[in-house]
Amino acid sequence: MSELATRRQEEKDRRRDEILDAAALVAAEHGMAEFTMDQVARRARLSRALLYVYFKDKQDLLMGLADRAHLMLHESFAAIGARKQTGLKKIQAMGRAYVAFAADSPVYFEALACFAAHPAEGEAPQGNVLRCMEGGDRVNAEMIAALTSGIEDGSIRKDIGNPVLVAVTLWGFMHGIIQITTTKGEVLEFKGLKPRQLVDQALLMCTRSLQKE
Repeated sequence: MSELATRRQEEKDRRRDEILDAAALVAAEHGMAEFTMDQVARRARLSRALLYVYFKDKQDLLMGLADRAHLMLHESFAAIGARKQTGLKKIQAMGRAYVAFAADSPVYFEALACFAAHPAEGEAPQGNVLRCMEGGDRVNAEMIAALTSGIEDGSIRKDIGNPVLVAVTLWGFMHGIIQITTTKGEVLEFKGLKPRQLVDQALLMCTRSLQKE
């Protein structure tokens, strides 16, 4: 790539990041469902026409936020994966990290929920949808590696099944638990429960299902 092409790509990446920064702020202020492309354009201080050059519509912009969320999660999970500890402890730490991520970055967690609910289009994924899928695969790869190392070091049972399937199952379980704790607080309170208790119970059940007896 020539120096000019490199500079142009860097400028394009910078502008894309600025748009995502603006979208995250607007979503935090107005809600994920209510914010508009016009609001994002104004916050990013650019024209609507230029905004649509980077993101074709709001759904595409949400996929951009989800892509960034996967990057954030991968950084966290990769750091955990690099630790010198058992595979089981790594999986436990990743579960806790996902809960913390949802609490610290609710807009990005909601973007992940939008991506999870995104219907398959019947065609090969492209653009930000493809980036999201690839980002999700990188996050799952860290979990798969932790599960595999746990089987090898003896902290995780050998009969858990396909690590890929187990990783996706664990993600789905914890994602659902987090959604319940963030959207059904009144229901939990009515039952005499606190969100933290539900998270702790979920992590305990996950641990016991994986732990070597």
